Amino acid sequence: MSTPEDRQQLWELVKDIKFAMFTTRHPDNGHLHARPMTTQNKRLDEDDRLWFFMSRQSDSVEDLAREPGVNVSYADPGKDSYVSVTGTASVSEDKAKARALWNKMTEAWFPGGVDDPDVALVEVRISHAHYWNVKENKLTQFFKIAKAAATGKPPSGMGESREVRLHAE
Repeated sequence: MSTPEDRQQLWELVKDIKFAMFTTRHPDNGHLHARPMTTQNKRLDEDDRLWFFMSRQSDSVEDLAREPGVNVSYADPGKDSYVSVTGTASVSEDKAKARALWNKMTEAWFPGGVDDPDVALVEVRISHAHYWNVKENKLTQFFKIAKAAATGKPPSGMGESREVRLHAE
């Protein structure tokens, strides 16, 4: 299982990424379907959940009602950091939590406000995450890749790749 430092590193990598790709499985044909969503957390909850607002009428909510296993992917190419989160999603009826997470950007999508019957607060309980975080600058990366191409040996020392297990699947 992860350490508090692992959890903090995971949050540090995703907290400033505006959009994540939220992937569900279509129950009819099994196809994966990803769509951009905004993570609503202000921090990683103590119970390791990510929060999103969605339309109750959307395919996303319908998909996760039938198949709750989801993937949420984050990418910040400018910082060379990438995170893939696997978890179990469900619609939460916690109005206090919805009010705590509500903001003006969300209201742009749901002008009826937090009490709009179409608003679904979706929680993803993280079971596993994998991140790649390249700390070397672009010039160093280029040099290492050029060296690897010349020597035929894969580049090494290209940042950190780590798996974080938060809950048993």
